[in-house]
Amino acid sequence: MHPVMNDTKIISDPVFGFIKIPRGLLYDIVQHPLFQRLNRINQLGLASVVYPGARHTRFQHSLGAFYLMSEAILSLQQKGLFIFDSEAEAVEAAILMHDIGHGPFSHVLEDTLISGISHEDISLMMMERINRDLGQRLGMAIAIFRDQYPKRFLHQLISSQLDMDRLDYLRRDSFFTGVTEGNIGSARIIKMLNVVDDRLVVDQKGIYSIETYLTSRRLMYWQVYMHKTAVAYEKVLVNVLTRAKDLTRQGHDLFASPALKYFLQNDVDRQHFDTHEAEALQMYSDLDDSDIWSALKVWRYDDDTILSTLATDMLDRNIFKSVVSEEPFDETVISEKADHIANVMGISETDAHRYMMRTGTMQKDMYSVDDDSIDILYKDGTIRNILDASEILNVQLLSRKVRKYFLCYHRT
Repeated sequence: MHPVMNDTKIISDPVFGFIKIPRGLLYDIVQHPLFQRLNRINQLGLASVVYPGARHTRFQHSLGAFYLMSEAILSLQQKGLFIFDSEAEAVEAAILMHDIGHGPFSHVLEDTLISGISHEDISLMMMERINRDLGQRLGMAIAIFRDQYPKRFLHQLISSQLDMDRLDYLRRDSFFTGVTEGNIGSARIIKMLNVVDDRLVVDQKGIYSIETYLTSRRLMYWQVYMHKTAVAYEKVLVNVLTRAKDLTRQGHDLFASPALKYFLQNDVDRQHFDTHEAEALQMYSDLDDSDIWSALKVWRYDDDTILSTLATDMLDRNIFKSVVSEEPFDETVISEKADHIANVMGISETDAHRYMMRTGTMQKDMYSVDDDSIDILYKDGTIRNILDASEILNVQLLSRKVRKYFLCYHRT
């Protein structure tokens, strides 16, 4: 990051080129320790096990989403939409901070070390902390993020089926993974955005870009975000953290950073955050990818066979075998796998089932009919949902929920 003018900082981004950050509130957010923490958290968690280039961070993604937001605001203003400078700054601040509550390895933490509270809830807590630190200048940004601001289309730019968050991560994740199907025309989509009756719409000329965007999103989910090998690797991490937490509760003093130890020792849920907010939030903000990796390097030498095996698997890329099916797995098949693993490892079948395997579902729809719709604005002023407007994407295909069942287990 280096100065361009006294009132602007510039960052060279491999996806969008130069990103300009004005001095003042927006630059103060970027400089805040809670935002800088995102430098230590990978955007795609463990997807680099399949795509080695996927090492980009949530910091980079947040800056990219900010860049697209500034482009979207400029485009809407050029179409005659009146947006105050204070509103533009607030929505840009909100998109900068939209992912600030993410923990290490994406959603792995939400499955193991914390429960009953989402990263969006923690993001809001962190926004309130930054707001206090920056002299209560984020009131409007937080209201927009919460969808409590009168101009609702500003919230849609942050969170909807066509928001700046999705436009950036599809472009960025495509770039770093090399999966070219995700390389959407974000610039054209932004140029086609409009607002009617306080709702985001897309000009008719942009319909083909939207069709490509929705198709690309589906391809990226199944090729990258839900790639069966990446899912299986993630389940190894879920299981090793589950084992570490169980051992800690049984009185084992495992090596861990103070932040990680806090989450191994305590049941951290929404109630815990409500009653210990300052302490829990501080420990959460101290936690990043490096805490987990450093613990794994020590745990591989632990006397506990299960913990050391799983930690070694994580470090040496010994990924669970992953089987994907259109139908749920028969309990007999699962039991046989658990029995075989138990015999080979010399552990109980209960432990084999809990720690050395994992079952579940993978589900994603291309377009949710229950979410904010993507609406197309025609030249005569009429508005039609993309489901009705598209000639190539029929409603059944577009909104069909694809569900797959997986069984991951240790390769004994």
